[in-house]
Amino acid sequence: MAETAPLGLGPGGVRGWLSRRTTTQLSAAIAVLAALALTGSLLAMGRAVRMDQQEQAALDALADYGAMVSKLGVEASLTAETLTAADAAFLSAWLAAFQSGPARDATSLEETCRTGRGGAGVRFIKAPVGKPAGLAALETVRAEPLPRLGQDVYAVRLAKGVLCPGRSVDVVMVRRPAGSLDIIVGRVVDRSGAAWGRAVLAVGLAGGLILLSGLTASVFARRRLTTALAQVSQTLDRAAVGDFSRRAPEVGVAPELTELTAQVNRTLDRLEELLSWLRDSSDQLAHDFRTPLARAATRLAALREAQDLEDRRELTEAAEWDLAQLTRAMTETMALRDGEAWAFEIVRLDELALAAVELYEPLAEARGIQLVAEVEPVSVLGVQSLLQRAVANLVDNAVKFSPDGGKVVLKATREGTGGILSVTDQGPGIDPAMVGKAPARPKPQGDGPESHGMGLPFVRAIVRRHGGRMTIADAAPGAIVSLHFSR
Repeated sequence: MAETAPLGLGPGGVRGWLSRRTTTQLSAAIAVLAALALTGSLLAMGRAVRMDQQEQAALDALADYGAMVSKLGVEASLTAETLTAADAAFLSAWLAAFQSGPARDATSLEETCRTGRGGAGVRFIKAPVGKPAGLAALETVRAEPLPRLGQDVYAVRLAKGVLCPGRSVDVVMVRRPAGSLDIIVGRVVDRSGAAWGRAVLAVGLAGGLILLSGLTASVFARRRLTTALAQVSQTLDRAAVGDFSRRAPEVGVAPELTELTAQVNRTLDRLEELLSWLRDSSDQLAHDFRTPLARAATRLAALREAQDLEDRRELTEAAEWDLAQLTRAMTETMALRDGEAWAFEIVRLDELALAAVELYEPLAEARGIQLVAEVEPVSVLGVQSLLQRAVANLVDNAVKFSPDGGKVVLKATREGTGGILSVTDQGPGIDPAMVGKAPARPKPQGDGPESHGMGLPFVRAIVRRHGGRMTIADAAPGAIVSLHFSR
């Protein structure tokens, strides 16, 4: 036997239905439901008012019956054997006078027929002999028992022309015998009391207002969402062709989309940054690859012409070194591409600084450059190999652009729960707005060593992948490049 999903959980349940509806449709549905609820309450109120009116008419009819029997006195106890024609004539005349005479709390029949207001009394009396008196239709009309109001209480509808020439009326009547007499006494039920009319009008207006407001709100919401989505779509279309100058409006147009538009803008910011880094790194790669490739090609051409074995060996080693530098730059590029698979661990920034000083000290000494490490124990969470490359690139740039006899200082200090690693040189400085551009600085000083890494774009990308940031300050002269890590 197939299992059925609980109501609201299956794809065809209430939850599934709601998930397929638009905001406009839901707003309209809520407005319709509210109007239906008001209509239902109006009907329930009408029924309650109607029952109250019937009850009041029944009480008045019972009072009329009691008064009628009391006024009849001994005539009410006459039987068919004791009733004479004179008695029947008396009863008929008396009933006619009672029917048309004034009542203390009853509305006149003329007023009822003119306004539809209830309260008018109707009578009928029938004796074993003689003619009946009163409204004969009360005896023949189809009556509906009202046991909640009494055993002998009935509701009838008198069609147009029966009691009033121009309107039909509802009557609650009491039908009881008095001796040999059949007596029916009734009261016309108020069709539309003033209070009931005001209630109907108020509820009707409220229902119409709610329905109109709901439909208006749904139309407004749809237009607002459509406008906001169109702006988001236009922004994405511009981004698809490489134009990242526009962003989706985050507030003011459609608050429901604030979170979505904020996420879209964050994604566009990230895409713009990545595309900018890709463009800049491509320029840097092309620049960095050109020299070693040209030099390797020249050395290979010279190798083909060289006759001396020692010359051939030196040219071969030099070409191999150029190709190794190209491989290193490509490895750095691949490391960034595969960054999602990095294994993070505790990395000591002070140890990275000391290792970089040891690595570049021979190159620095060849140009009389002093490499100094001013460090304190500080740890961050990161990828050891990538952070090592980033520090090496900074030191490589600092040595490359420092003048002969200059000084390069590496510092590793704590910053809150994280740390800072900075490299200060005495070169021509760096314009922060040009970070990642190629070339980032003027030509290196003197005959210093050449760098074949990706430079500052690579360093910045690594720091960003670690949740940190890179800053550049003026050392007057030179530059201070600092890597900030939160942990």
